[in-house]
Amino acid sequence: MPVSNMPVLRVQPREDRRIRSGHPWIYANELVLDTTAKALPPGEAVRVYDAHGGGLGVGSFNLHSLIAVRLFDRNIETRIDAAFMAGKLARAAERRRNFFEQPYYRLVHAEGDGLPGFVIDRFADSFVVQANTAGAEKLTPLLIDALRSEFKPRAIVLRNDSPVRRLEGLGETIALADGALEPAPLVEEGGLRFALDALAGQKTGWYFDLRFARDLIAGLSAGARVLDCYCHTGAFALRAAKGVAGKGGAAAVLGIDRSELGVALAAKAAAENGLDAICRFEKADAFERLESLGAAGERFDLVITDPPNFVKSRKDLGPGSRAYRKLARLAVPLVAPGGYWFVACCAHLLPAELFAKEVAAGLSLAGREGRLLAQGGAGPDHPVHPHLPESAYLKWLLFQVD
Repeated sequence: MPVSNMPVLRVQPREDRRIRSGHPWIYANELVLDTTAKALPPGEAVRVYDAHGGGLGVGSFNLHSLIAVRLFDRNIETRIDAAFMAGKLARAAERRRNFFEQPYYRLVHAEGDGLPGFVIDRFADSFVVQANTAGAEKLTPLLIDALRSEFKPRAIVLRNDSPVRRLEGLGETIALADGALEPAPLVEEGGLRFALDALAGQKTGWYFDLRFARDLIAGLSAGARVLDCYCHTGAFALRAAKGVAGKGGAAAVLGIDRSELGVALAAKAAAENGLDAICRFEKADAFERLESLGAAGERFDLVITDPPNFVKSRKDLGPGSRAYRKLARLAVPLVAPGGYWFVACCAHLLPAELFAKEVAAGLSLAGREGRLLAQGGAGPDHPVHPHLPESAYLKWLLFQVD
């Protein structure tokens, strides 16, 4: 669509200050929603002006979302087309070039890379795309064209099954949009190779956000007995089993996950990497298995707990935050004196301070003392928009337990 034909929205008087300061979202109650605006289909590309006719930028509009406009560019004359998308992808890839020697990383992290609603994970020449907003959904054909022109991909998978799509009035689908998935895409990390099930696995099939935490864990695992709770497809477990050059890996690793597919993929990866004599995987509920291991008097030198999101909405904040306290109470007794406990939280609605407070409470309930040795978040392939602190969703803590 030519820029001149793009629909125009206006922000109400005195509601433009936050937007001009750099925030990329415009809320529905900040807009003049006249009959024309209300008739626009979800995801429509729009130009946005302030009450005095000053340009604020171009973006996508969805009347049915609290975040009504997500800005793609501050230039009011920008045309959102395949060339625009290709430029964003090229800059995102360049942004990661100094941090990653191999092409396995999150290529696009929504607003952090200037492409609101999109998440793209790259597995060499295969790409898994999430379009989480109506605007991203409408722009997906342009994005696919841009991926083709920039990277010549072997496969593009659309994993549009995220629950957040419901907030935009979107359904959930999974599809191979381009290319072929045979043989299966691979991810390489820490000298290991993992085959992915891009169509049936969780989210995009891999969690790049904890890569640097896994580096840390691998360095602590030499000769250790390791428990990996919520092991997914075995990334932490196998990194611990292999360890790092010059130190060696774990003596034994037990991985637990309630996903039958995840456990199967983890066991397969262990066998393919020659680590099946060290790694064992069980399908089990995490809380139940932690309790049974504690009752049996089991102890581990390193306990890893990387649970799913316990706080998926604001109404979950109370019980969800207490779930991390319970997790600590059950996991910490399994740590041998002087051993390590790693815990992660991917709930963007749970403030880091409250997460740390609940974890500390769980330590006390377990009757143990710990020392916080390291903490962090996602890596540089998950850039945070400076005006969207909620995009820094991940936090993790590493304790040595007395």
